[in-house]
Amino acid sequence: MYQALLDQQREYFRSGQTLSLAARSQALEALAQAIKKHQAAIEAALHADLAKSPFEAYATEIGFVLRSIREAKKLLRQHMKIKRVKTPLVQFGARSYIRNEPLGNVLIIGPYNYPFQLVIEVLVGALAAGNTAIIKPSEFTSNTEKIIAEMINSTFEAAFVHVLTGGVEVNQALLTLKFDHIFFTGSTRVGQIVYEAASKNLVPVTLELGGKSPTIIDETAKLDVAARRIVYGKFINAGQTCIAPDYIYVHVSVKEAFVEALTQTLATFYPPQKDAMGHIVNSQHYERLKRLIDPQKVVYGGEEDASERYLAPTVMTDVTWDDAVMQEEIFGPILPILTYASLDQLIADMQRMEKPLALYLFSENKDHQEKVFKTLSFGGGAINDTLMHVANPHLPFGGIGSSGIGKYHGMTSLETFSHAKAYMKKSTRIDPKVLYPPYSEKEVKLIRKILK
Repeated sequence: MYQALLDQQREYFRSGQTLSLAARSQALEALAQAIKKHQAAIEAALHADLAKSPFEAYATEIGFVLRSIREAKKLLRQHMKIKRVKTPLVQFGARSYIRNEPLGNVLIIGPYNYPFQLVIEVLVGALAAGNTAIIKPSEFTSNTEKIIAEMINSTFEAAFVHVLTGGVEVNQALLTLKFDHIFFTGSTRVGQIVYEAASKNLVPVTLELGGKSPTIIDETAKLDVAARRIVYGKFINAGQTCIAPDYIYVHVSVKEAFVEALTQTLATFYPPQKDAMGHIVNSQHYERLKRLIDPQKVVYGGEEDASERYLAPTVMTDVTWDDAVMQEEIFGPILPILTYASLDQLIADMQRMEKPLALYLFSENKDHQEKVFKTLSFGGGAINDTLMHVANPHLPFGGIGSSGIGKYHGMTSLETFSHAKAYMKKSTRIDPKVLYPPYSEKEVKLIRKILK
């Protein structure tokens, strides 16, 4: 069944129906109109799956992708324009070009934490670049999966774009097929499985993964601002954000003042009521998160309700790397705080860790800012903020090392789903015989001189 669908999409792509500027623009506009038509149902699904508020649902999912569609439409002409590049003088009579062509047939596998945005955002790039797509949303957010399937499958021909639903067995079957590209968003563990499966067919991949993204607060930081921006970045979507601050390293001299500012901010942003924050996606992840909490180290939060999969924002202090909470990516509303005394030593320690998807630094010291962002390797990040780099379509987004392979957003999305085809056009009016064998000693000396 899945092979037949892919074969249909191959034929559709070969027909050339996705290639023109008009076709790409029309596909993007159809997607935008479908989202607007189903907006209320999408919001309801996100609330049912993750208890997302209307503000979160629109700001981080629906409105996010509508803006991406507008940006992509603006970029189409620039992306599709054949680019002429320089040609070396020794290739006199030739001109060199780069033409962006779509990869063909792509597979998009989505996660559960932003189950709408992290599927549709990828689809925007695939359509803008002129590809067909098969989409597999996360089965963990079944209500959102259902509305995505209804929205997409009623808007596009199956031979162009189609959504498949179901469990892990669907993913496993799809990964055996020879797509032209696979785009996966999810955990590092599952990313390894996707990468291995794709390698058997030499299918290129984009892997948007995660890891433990650190936040550093030095002794010069404006603690009230840091507290507000960290609370926002950490606890939006109940901490189920791949680039959320996973843990904090705060300078020992400002630890107590920062913890006070943090807890005061939490009390204001998230009063003790279950509808103030989203809920954990399922019982399995809820129980996993509970096991990460050491009650002896909790200084704020800890309230829970298993029936609602609700876990209150929880802050832990005096944490060490031996604690359970530091052994894996948290992906939930638990914030461990560690301290440091020397920035140089902290940087040296972090250089020995896996490269994270994000890193945040709160500091008013320009030397510290330069040192951290020049020395440490990570996917992306921010100085004196969290998360917001992901909202800039002009910045590429993606990981490095174990936190991901490849990037997207804005023009980078179009490039990810395209092949930059390089070619040369050469005049036939001039055809020097020196290029062809047999080569005399004189010609050998000449070519050595030219290419020296």
